[in-house]
Amino acid sequence: MANKKVEFNKGLKDMNVSDLQARIQEDQLRLKKLEFAHAISPLENPMNIRGLRRDIARLKTELKKKQLGI
Repeated sequence: MANKKVEFNKGLKDMNVSDLQARIQEDQLRLKKLEFAHAISPLENPMNIRGLRRDIARLKTELKKKQLGI
């Protein structure tokens, strides 16, 4: 599990600003769909929602770093 997160973070560093913004929008749409589906009938694994929220936060953090030039 931790190895998957490390690979995700390494992949973020290779992305440019426009790619990050596009990925954030895609993931936010996916999150809305998951939350809606969960409201209608419980998901088999509701922890997916938490994981997706955290991935979006990681994407936003990396985007902010690139915008600030850090």
